[in-house]
Amino acid sequence: MIEPILSDDVAQALAEHRAVVALESTIFSNLGLPAPANADALELCKQAVRDHGAVPAVAAILDGRAQLGLSPDEEKRVLQGTRKVAERDLAVAQAQGWDVGVTTVSATVALAHAAGISVFATGGIGGVHRGSELSGDVSADLDAIANHPVITVCAGAKAFLDLPRTLEYLETAGVPVLGWQHDWFPAFYTRSSGLPVPHRVDDERVVCDVLRFRARPATGVLLTVPIPVDDEIPAARIDAVLTAALEASARAGVVGPAVTPYVLARIEKETDGQSIPANLALARNNAAVAARIAVALAE
Repeated sequence: MIEPILSDDVAQALAEHRAVVALESTIFSNLGLPAPANADALELCKQAVRDHGAVPAVAAILDGRAQLGLSPDEEKRVLQGTRKVAERDLAVAQAQGWDVGVTTVSATVALAHAAGISVFATGGIGGVHRGSELSGDVSADLDAIANHPVITVCAGAKAFLDLPRTLEYLETAGVPVLGWQHDWFPAFYTRSSGLPVPHRVDDERVVCDVLRFRARPATGVLLTVPIPVDDEIPAARIDAVLTAALEASARAGVVGPAVTPYVLARIEKETDGQSIPANLALARNNAAVAARIAVALAE
């Protein structure tokens, strides 16, 4: 079984039943954001967690060891990471002694659960890909959220996914999907996908109680937080960019885990870099909300 190594501050916070927020590391690598934006994202998210009274625990595989909470030197290695680790890869990465592995949503949720951390923040989750009826491409993020009792705080799913099918999958898996002070399922860069969120919540303690009263012991909770109003990219603009990016990825024969970084890079290019500050803003906002939830849960 996975037994992640904890940094001293994370271990102490858990021992003292204080708030801890797990953070994935893919977003802080070159696979998530180009330098120096990835380093900015790391600092912004960690600071947002601390500012709201919690301890940040960045997840990664380093020298074949699963870790939660990194030193400054270890964070530098993550910033340069190029090898993704999903939940299915955790055992292999440790068995083969991978030098640096940056964790996706699914891997981080699994590590958080193993360590006893109940709140996790990310940018946007993976989901059901467009054309999945032919490709069968469904992100492992959804299965991980459905099978680990962790509250995942995100800005919805990546906007280039099949969002209606993603919501259907979560319903089938029994995952409560909540909208944080918002009535619509967010679409990453935009506040609303046009799809109503199943349940709106306006208070941290209600989110904590949803986890507490879950019907299945292993099931997690998905809390969706819309990007701040001032940082939103208009839906009309981003929709056209997404369509072009997906068509380009199909022509290039990009499939599986390679789709996300490919499409995100195209979006950055086609929006003249506007997607980067939007990404930073939503990641920081999610980290802040996650810290508030973690503090309420600890209390």
